[in-house]
Amino acid sequence: MNPKKMASMMKQMGIDINEVDNVEEVIIRTSDKDIVFKDAEVTIMDARGTKTYQVVGTPQEVLREAIVPDEDIKLVMEQTSSSEEDARNALKESRGDIAAAILKLSETG
Repeated sequence: MNPKKMASMMKQMGIDINEVDNVEEVIIRTSDKDIVFKDAEVTIMDARGTKTYQVVGTPQEVLREAIVPDEDIKLVMEQTSSSEEDARNALKESRGDIAAAILKLSETG
């Protein structure tokens, strides 16, 4: 089908498609990783007020480092008599699960 005819038909159905200019980077952030598109092409399809974004490019997955609250580190240190570094590492390995970190340190200590 001819792209111009397709665009015309979509316009008649109330669907508008536009490209986003000058996109530098798109990041999709999840709890454990970022999916980064450095070469992204972004298109917005507006169908009667509902916008859908399409991202085309080469994704790179980057693992996110867990942020460990100081209170959790102190609690693990108190419960296991471990160092701050060991408590922090155990919490990172257990993705912030305090009970799992305590068990891990109790088994090794």
